[in-house]
Amino acid sequence: MQGPSDEAQNRLALVHVGEPQGQAQRPVQPVVAFDRRELMQILSVYGRKVGAGEWRDYAMDFLRDRALFSIYARVSERPLFVIEKNPKLRAKQGQYMVTNQQGRILKRGQDLAQVLRVLDPDLIVVG
Repeated sequence: MQGPSDEAQNRLALVHVGEPQGQAQRPVQPVVAFDRRELMQILSVYGRKVGAGEWRDYAMDFLRDRALFSIYARVSERPLFVIEKNPKLRAKQGQYMVTNQQGRILKRGQDLAQVLRVLDPDLIVVG
């Protein structure tokens, strides 16, 4: 004998909720993002600086043409530093760049570990 809850479960059906049939699906816009290895390198430097009391917060933005990791010393409107990944510049100046609060480029290059040394000179580069 089935109870009231068993009957209700038997009547349930999975329904896909989405755009109605017949409408064209919007194409997914590709975005640039940091991969796991890149994030580990960035968060390693960030963690040391937080531990030293120099930095307090961060934000990540993933846009169509670039990925940004912004570093803040306190709650403010402008980040102290921005680590940028722009794959379009890979063959030119290098896809990684660190800028300061005024927008000045501090370091640019192909190797993220080398570029991050501008933020933490004691950082050891492992190849």
